[in-house]
Amino acid sequence: MNNKLVINYTPGPTFLHKLTGFTKVFSFLMMTVAIICTYDIRLLIPLLIINIFEIISMKPDYKPIVIMFAITFVTVTLIGNIMLFVVSPNVGLNNIGAENIIWHSTGRLYLSKEFLWYMLVVFIKRTASFASVIAFALATTPSEFASGLNKVGLPYKVCTIVSLAYRTIPDIANDFINIRNSMMMRGVELSKKASLWKRLKNTVLILVPLIFTAFGKVGSIANAMDLRGYGKNKKRTWYAEREPSKGDMVIRALSVVLGLLALYYIIRYRIIDPWPAKMWCPWVKYEDVIQINQIDTIFFMKWFKK
Repeated sequence: MNNKLVINYTPGPTFLHKLTGFTKVFSFLMMTVAIICTYDIRLLIPLLIINIFEIISMKPDYKPIVIMFAITFVTVTLIGNIMLFVVSPNVGLNNIGAENIIWHSTGRLYLSKEFLWYMLVVFIKRTASFASVIAFALATTPSEFASGLNKVGLPYKVCTIVSLAYRTIPDIANDFINIRNSMMMRGVELSKKASLWKRLKNTVLILVPLIFTAFGKVGSIANAMDLRGYGKNKKRTWYAEREPSKGDMVIRALSVVLGLLALYYIIRYRIIDPWPAKMWCPWVKYEDVIQINQIDTIFFMKWFKK
């Protein structure tokens, strides 16, 4: 199993690896819907734990996962929250309906408990989504992904494009390394000896030959598929799709239950009897919530109120 890029290209030995492509795609879709439909931390934490348990059960190489999570945390969570604090420190009031200020500067910047709670909930939500994607990528091969998408209802031509896109990622990475080594042998400095700006500028030069190489491979694959009569029939079979086992039936049933619970949550707590604010907070009571019009919180709407 090649986990260097957190993409599985060969079937693994664990229970999740042995599930069919349709089961993996269907359960991933239900998990994604369940994560998207709520900002309630009481529901997000169990979903996060399930995804983490799935990742641990497959015994992957944790190094690329940690690197990807660290990059995501710094670029999206850390920098994003700093910018949010500078631009909109009242986001806690807008989403929770209450505001208890714990620090105030001389200007318009201030920090509230609700802002910290908002950051925590959003972090848990993003981490649950990240873990769900990683678990699905580790368990599913490109062929299983394509066959599962086809079983869900997507045209098989679109599914084949998705499969080919996944399979060309390592080839593009190898071409990038080969082109970089060739340029370094010709005197282009790409090592740590050069400054960061110079390395970035020289790395951009790699993109032109890399794009031409990628287009050449695309043309070869397209010609090979045409010669073999691809797309002639309305349907096709998949080598990667297998007969569902008892484990598949159990996971599909649990996925259906998860989807129904998500639908019930949307209808019950979003439509029939919604919480007066966007997020639940443990120290804010129902009757104390200040209802905020979310449209009025958009920064450019303030221009029309002057």
